[in-house]
Amino acid sequence: MEKSARSRRDEYTEATRLALLAAGREAFSQDGYQAAGIEAISRAARVTRGAFYHHFDDKKALFDAVVVAMQKEAADAIEQRAKAVPSVWDRLSAGVNAYLDACLDPAYRRIVIQEAAAVLGNTRYREIEETYPMSLLIATLNALKQRGELEFDDIDLLSRMVDAMICKLAIMLPDVQDSGKLRKDGQKIIASLLDVYRRPALRHPEPG
Repeated sequence: MEKSARSRRDEYTEATRLALLAAGREAFSQDGYQAAGIEAISRAARVTRGAFYHHFDDKKALFDAVVVAMQKEAADAIEQRAKAVPSVWDRLSAGVNAYLDACLDPAYRRIVIQEAAAVLGNTRYREIEETYPMSLLIATLNALKQRGELEFDDIDLLSRMVDAMICKLAIMLPDVQDSGKLRKDGQKIIASLLDVYRRPALRHPEPG
């Protein structure tokens, strides 16, 4: 009986936390971090202000949790897309495509791309990014190096440079008329950079 009661309490606690995350995500996406209020978020989640503070110390803590959840979702989507491709090299392109798809989502764009670094600070923002989307890029490049298909000593540096290019492309995409062309050209630049460090026998031939 006691175990069953504890299970119900745990389920209620988790349901409350998820409701606050969903309400926070909506508020931060629609109104921005500064304008979003704890009272309104609590009402939208159908919980009391006290329940909010039971789960999160303040609005910033909720925002942090929302960013973590969205980055984990993005990483899961990238991993699923990449897993469907047999070639490790082609997984890089598939992963970049999946990440750019995530970046085109208005909620992800506003919360993660536009506001997260300013609200959480660069150190915390990079920590979350490197735990989720960027960790997959590092793992893929490391796998290529271990297979002898990539010739570059500092994989962390290469990953950061590629990540910076992907992020810049993601920021630019929604603001141009021909996003398809920009996306294609941007990915070509990223692929060209990586091709420089590809084992010579595996490089794409120069156009003749």
